[in-house]
Amino acid sequence: MVEKSVRFGSLQLSIIALTVITGVIHLAVGALLFSPPNLLFVLNGVGYLVLVALLYWPSLKLGEYRNLIRWILMVYAAVTVFAWIFIGVRSPLAYLDKVVEVALIVLLWLEGQQENRG
Repeated sequence: MVEKSVRFGSLQLSIIALTVITGVIHLAVGALLFSPPNLLFVLNGVGYLVLVALLYWPSLKLGEYRNLIRWILMVYAAVTVFAWIFIGVRSPLAYLDKVVEVALIVLLWLEGQQENRG
């Protein structure tokens, strides 16, 4: 199968930015606010960063899997939001992060719709 190239526009840059924001928030909270560090938060942050890298990294031959990776990232963010609803701390940073994650899900869905039309 021929590698599908990614055209980077504001949608893709926004997805990258939102994913990096939530990934860094989880890494920072997990590593800095807990003693000892909270491995679940750290791994959640790493997961976000790995998934967005897999989604867009140009040298990887994952073009035929891009839609699957996008769906995995959407589900990953949704699971994180739902887990927070049931067991998360209610803080301003947590609420901000949930807004970021919901926006990320919406933008990923829009990108998938855009790719399916094109």
